[in-house]
Amino acid sequence: MTEPLQSDPGAKGTRGKTLHALSVDVEDYFHVAALSKVISQEDWGHLPSRVERNTERLLELFDLQQVKCTFFVLGWVAERYPQLVRKLADHGHEIASHGYSHQLVYDQTPAVFTEETRKSKAILEDIIQQPVTGYRAASYSITRDSLWALDILAELGFTWDSSIFPIHHDRYGIPDSPKTPYTIQTSNGTALREFPLTTARLFRMTIPAAGGGYFRQFPYPLFRHLFRLASAGDTQPQMFYLHPWEIDPDQPRYDNASWFSRFRHYTNLDKCYGRLERLLGDFRFGTVSQSYEEYKPDRIKLHQNEMIRLA
Repeated sequence: MTEPLQSDPGAKGTRGKTLHALSVDVEDYFHVAALSKVISQEDWGHLPSRVERNTERLLELFDLQQVKCTFFVLGWVAERYPQLVRKLADHGHEIASHGYSHQLVYDQTPAVFTEETRKSKAILEDIIQQPVTGYRAASYSITRDSLWALDILAELGFTWDSSIFPIHHDRYGIPDSPKTPYTIQTSNGTALREFPLTTARLFRMTIPAAGGGYFRQFPYPLFRHLFRLASAGDTQPQMFYLHPWEIDPDQPRYDNASWFSRFRHYTNLDKCYGRLERLLGDFRFGTVSQSYEEYKPDRIKLHQNEMIRLA
């Protein structure tokens, strides 16, 4: 059931002035890490795909709301649905890379990561005939154990990244890394812009407030409060993310997954689209690149070696 559409009283009926980053990780339901133990990668090509229609439904909403988004497209998806990627670009949205096979970076060797990332970038650039300079790792898996990936991203021509989540988590996170956009100087001397995932401080705790499962699992008023809190009263740009499968309550269900994986993946799929409509009414959004440029204070600059200390 869709939740009633209500705007935030604090927004006085209009979107805020700050341009936050709206992002979508374009992957299918069977790509997610939460289901990786019950869905083999070898079976992906034989499963009913739902990513094209779900992504087009998001595109229709964004067009209706007149907002632009950054779509981090999985190479596996782009290879099979080039017309979808082209359509997103033709509608004025930013195209960035989500890697090729949605494998956790720290589970890959540098050689495999390089090969897959180069391949994904080439696929996307061939489709849209434009440079692809932004990247997001599967499940935010650039951590202390995979900071070497930053060097590779820079070598491959990426200029910005949005893979680092400044929290403790069983699968990702660099807890004490900056909470606002910053620049990382890689070990080879290249500057890489980083737009971290949103977190808020509440009761002396750092709480994730970037979207995805947190957006579905928290009551919407709580999520809205956390997002506004993180943005210092809607004055500093923040990052929001979603996946196309999160607006699809009719997707195939895997009851053989663990209860925790089922909780992470299936909770409130039926409410997500309605909540997204409300969010787009309560805050102002644009692409990652547009939002990054609106961040006015002097950005933090860190050397890659300092990131290890913060992890």
